Amino acid sequence: MKKTAIISIPILLLSIIVMSQNYPKLDEAFRLKQLEPPTGKVRMVLDTDTYNEVDDQFALAYAFLSKERIELEAVYAAPFHNNRSNGPADGMEKSYEEILRLLKMLGKSPEGFAFRGSDSYLEDVSKPIRSEAVLDLIKKAMSSSPENPLYVVPIGCITNIASAILIEPKIIENIVVVWLGGNGLNWPHQKEFNLMQDVLAARVVFDSGVPFVVMPCRPVVSHFHTTIPELKYYLEGKNELSDYLYNIVVEYSGSHEAYSKVIWDVTAVAWLVNPGWIKTNLVHSPVLTDQVTFSVDHSRHFIRMATELNRDAIFRDLFGKLAQH
Repeated sequence: MKKTAIISIPILLLSIIVMSQNYPKLDEAFRLKQLEPPTGKVRMVLDTDTYNEVDDQFALAYAFLSKERIELEAVYAAPFHNNRSNGPADGMEKSYEEILRLLKMLGKSPEGFAFRGSDSYLEDVSKPIRSEAVLDLIKKAMSSSPENPLYVVPIGCITNIASAILIEPKIIENIVVVWLGGNGLNWPHQKEFNLMQDVLAARVVFDSGVPFVVMPCRPVVSHFHTTIPELKYYLEGKNELSDYLYNIVVEYSGSHEAYSKVIWDVTAVAWLVNPGWIKTNLVHSPVLTDQVTFSVDHSRHFIRMATELNRDAIFRDLFGKLAQH
């Protein structure tokens, strides 16, 4: 089981502090327009704790190879802390190194494309964490527009995105955030790895009013499973990248029998590739409580949240692109 972050500041106090931030007030009609599923090619940056387990690697490859729908402009390394790192800074650095390995297999230079992110979690909204990734995100967002927004896809803890919003709140006018994190509104708790690592950062994004699309882990994305035999059939022997992805899952499985693996992070990319594969609803942005649960306030702004997905269609597209690389 993954370790969770230790939150040292009372969360109720954090809620009061975060909600008092001076974010631009977006018109609700504008926000709803930005939340409409994209119909054409989009500009995207990926924020990933790539070495955390084995699903981020699939998501990065999928985003890069989906050139018919996605123009991937940058990849940012996110911090993480579990049994594959000795702390968030080490997790971020290992993620950055994993990004470099994958980009080499994809034939993409990391120069001006891959950036190190935060080396710690957000502890104070008055002290956002500056990093190469955060500053690049702000630069790209400020050069974007509501008519041609930058889709920001974090698939780890949301520290880098929260820090960028805190440093330059105006970026919420020019971006749409698509996050793999948290659980569904009716799930009894939000003690999910990506959210729990940095609760304060999650609260910043939920409260900021940024156009926000959430892929909840349970009970939605937890259905996106594959198995070793399926991966062997579709990936093994196809190319260096496919072999690498297959082998890291085999290693991660520990040779357990009847083993399946959730490849969670692919779904956030898949919604941009084909929104028809993932059904979503508009819901009021929940309040992240001091019990790390969601509370619903119908006076709050809308976000979009996934409710179900077409597992087979997404894997079919993913496997096809990997095999053809």
